[in-house]
Amino acid sequence: MKALGYARSIFNTKWMTRDYLTNGWLFFIREEALTIFILSVIMWVIDTVTGRDTCCKLLHLVLIVLIRRVMVGGICNSTKRLDGQTVVITGCNVGIGKETARALSQRGAKIIMACRNTKTAEKTALEISNVTGRELVVMKLDLASLSSIRAFAADLKKKESKIHILINNAGVMMCPFMKTEDGFEMQMGTNHLGHFLLTNLLLPLLSHGQPARIINVSSLASARGVIPFDDMNYEKGYNKVQAYGNSKLANVLFTRQLAKRLKGTSIQVFALHPGAVQSNLGRHFMGMWSASKLVTLFIKTTAEGAQTTIFCALEACQQEPHYFSDCAPGYVVSAAQDDEVAEKLWKVSEKMVGL
Repeated sequence: MKALGYARSIFNTKWMTRDYLTNGWLFFIREEALTIFILSVIMWVIDTVTGRDTCCKLLHLVLIVLIRRVMVGGICNSTKRLDGQTVVITGCNVGIGKETARALSQRGAKIIMACRNTKTAEKTALEISNVTGRELVVMKLDLASLSSIRAFAADLKKKESKIHILINNAGVMMCPFMKTEDGFEMQMGTNHLGHFLLTNLLLPLLSHGQPARIINVSSLASARGVIPFDDMNYEKGYNKVQAYGNSKLANVLFTRQLAKRLKGTSIQVFALHPGAVQSNLGRHFMGMWSASKLVTLFIKTTAEGAQTTIFCALEACQQEPHYFSDCAPGYVVSAAQDDEVAEKLWKVSEKMVGL
């Protein structure tokens, strides 16, 4: 029953039809949660019906290889170096943030790991440094606390005169209703408001590091989002799936408005969809499905999920609508291109975080 509840919340047939017609079947298969579930069921049926004899095991293997080739998506093959550049990445102690830190460290960048769990981050920093031979600096940052964000920014300004790339990677996904230290709903507070404040506080350092880049890790879930201006903290009711989509739409609208405000500078701004990825981010959502090994066949590894972030850090060129998926310009719905809503969200966000 719990799984059926998730399905009803996520599988919007109107959107999925538009998704297929607009982007084609390969995009649809990779990105729609429903197809992940269907493919898992198909593989289970094959196992059950065939009894796993040798011939069917070979067929099973061939299907797995073919499906994995489809699911991987875009790969960043850039050979660009980042020697002498400083990169700040939020939430990079695990998951795609960790893989992003590893990839950019290998290209010569100094990595500032802005993480809430500094103990895990220190282990990750040592692990990456042992391979790349580069400096990784761990700094405490809790995006669910405005005071922590301000303290981090002030500390960073004492240590660094400029930064070249800011990757707003950290986030929470479909968690039960809870509030941040400052009383914001956790998903909107962490995924959008926390990064909104952080980015604004770090703009002087990014300005000194021009040409610079700001990268906001969003999600395809933004297509199902709306900005609840009349109830930003969900006091009237809470749906964790919808709230996640709303926070991810806020990421895209923030990106759009920020790019508009930075026009004429050499600071480029990007939002991106990493794909469906095997990570701890979905721990509140996957539930019983996460226990199935079959599901992992149809979603990206963390290294694969980091590819579009890496591409935006190295090669992407700023263009409308400032949104990338699978290392290429992505499709965004009209709600994510509404400049009036983007400007209103900016003003509301400024007021909420005290800018």
